[in-house]
Amino acid sequence: MRHFFLIILFMLTTNMVGQNFILQEKDKQIHFIAGAAASTVGYYWSYKKHNNKTRAQITGMLTSISVGILKELYDSRTHGTVESRDVLATMMGGATVTLTIPLFQKKRRNTI
Repeated sequence: MRHFFLIILFMLTTNMVGQNFILQEKDKQIHFIAGAAASTVGYYWSYKKHNNKTRAQITGMLTSISVGILKELYDSRTHGTVESRDVLATMMGGATVTLTIPLFQKKRRNTI
């Protein structure tokens, strides 16, 4: 119960502009979805290969960050502009998936 009150207190004292960030531009929504997809692929691949949730979470986040940075490098060559908020939106999509997947995974029992 104590943790519940701490969470509520933290939520009330932080500046929440996430809704404004996502609803502002269509491009940010696409970056969010791309980050979620890349993170899902990275998480799934790493978990199947190593059977370690922590390692899979790190791989999923790094995959989404890499995709965001590579996309912005591509944009800088074609359009000449790099937006750090696009990379942030991609990372947010990756973080959403990477932190959510382990909540729904069943624990595996090691049987010999």
